[in-house]
Amino acid sequence: MKTPYFRKIFLLALLLSFVLLANSCKKSTTTTDTGIVPTIATAGLIINLTSTTAQSGGTISDAGGSLLTANGVCYSATNKTPTVADSKTSETLSTSGSLPIIFTSNLTGLTAGTTYYLRAYASNSSGTAYGSVVQFTTSTGVSAVVTAVSTLAGNGAAGFADGAGLSARFNNPQGITVDASGKIYLADSYNNRIRAITAAGLTSTTAGTGALGYGEGNALSAEFYGPNGIAVDGQGNIYIADFGNNVIRKITAGGVVSTFVGNGTAGFVNGTGTSSEFNNPAGIAIDASGNIYVADRGNNAIRKITPAGVVTTLAGFKTGGYINATGVAAAFDNPNGVAVDAAGNVYVADQSNSAIRKITADGVVTTIAGGPTQTDLIDYPTGIALDKQGNIYIADEGGRIMECTTTNVLYILAGTLNTSGFVNGAGTTALFNQPQAIAVDANNNIYVADQDNNCIRKLTVTRTP
Repeated sequence: MKTPYFRKIFLLALLLSFVLLANSCKKSTTTTDTGIVPTIATAGLIINLTSTTAQSGGTISDAGGSLLTANGVCYSATNKTPTVADSKTSETLSTSGSLPIIFTSNLTGLTAGTTYYLRAYASNSSGTAYGSVVQFTTSTGVSAVVTAVSTLAGNGAAGFADGAGLSARFNNPQGITVDASGKIYLADSYNNRIRAITAAGLTSTTAGTGALGYGEGNALSAEFYGPNGIAVDGQGNIYIADFGNNVIRKITAGGVVSTFVGNGTAGFVNGTGTSSEFNNPAGIAIDASGNIYVADRGNNAIRKITPAGVVTTLAGFKTGGYINATGVAAAFDNPNGVAVDAAGNVYVADQSNSAIRKITADGVVTTIAGGPTQTDLIDYPTGIALDKQGNIYIADEGGRIMECTTTNVLYILAGTLNTSGFVNGAGTTALFNQPQAIAVDANNNIYVADQDNNCIRKLTVTRTP
């Protein structure tokens, strides 16, 4: 008699459990709204701005716990905090599920000579989130920037020869700079020499025998090992990042070569003069006070050298990475080029991160453009330079020369992404082959060490207001 009774109790309990389970499942499947909107940031740069078109975008770092329903940029010439009720773009929604989601939008039909306000947006079932507002003004002409590319010296053939224009020969030029008089200095890496080029294209040899080595003394008797970055101070002294020798060399205005800092041992040691150590130093820049900044490529760090030869680490640490932080807490990955402005801010071509980074005088590191997931925007940047107005010029190994203006507009001045060649001409019809370094003179002429074309290219830019 007990068995049927307990069976009824058991069946009743089983039935109740199914009901509770069904209600529980129903509740979990219908309550998908977390009440959290996405997290999004607007891209800090406007790209290829003309009179009627522009590119912008954003980065979605958190979808908010539910599926995205829309994303793009919204913009207005009258509303300083635009919303999706204003003009907007709508991008294809990402279905990869991977974060962050980085997108670029094309804006068309803009009005010439007009100021616009723009911000990125992303929506889910909880609502719409916006990034910060970016302001830009379209140009008044049909095209804002027209670039003409020519060859100043060299003809594409690797070799060594001094002479005028195309009769000169270079072998994998790596570093380039311009002094106050307009003379160009070049680190001719595979020739192990330092070369000079006049504005008219006449090439001569400043230092080096051509033999790979580590010899000091008279400039034309000295030896280098794959010289890379190069810079000139206000007194006419030339500083070279002697890549293979792991030192910074100095050539006085009188033509004497010595080691300024480093001792030839690959290492990561701060100190004074030859007590310090570097590891494959690459780009180099000098500020108005005579401080030298070095992209210490093998150490993934930016080093600072005082005029007295005291070496410290401005930012970065030996392990490569991508971290915006302060000083040695920040991380770089094969930094290759550096430039410094009048306020002491240092700009870095962070090559393997495909990013342009900024370091304040206090060592605070931020990203100006690009990043590891944005190689189409900045593709392995190698060289960086500034003009007197503070505009940034970039050479990337994707084969392009770019400008990032003080108004946060990025222009592709010349070259086409991932298309190598040796073609002169206008804008993207011109082609380069692994450009490595870039310099700007007082007249805003741009010079590029076009490594695999073994030549020096010259860019002149015409701008429409």
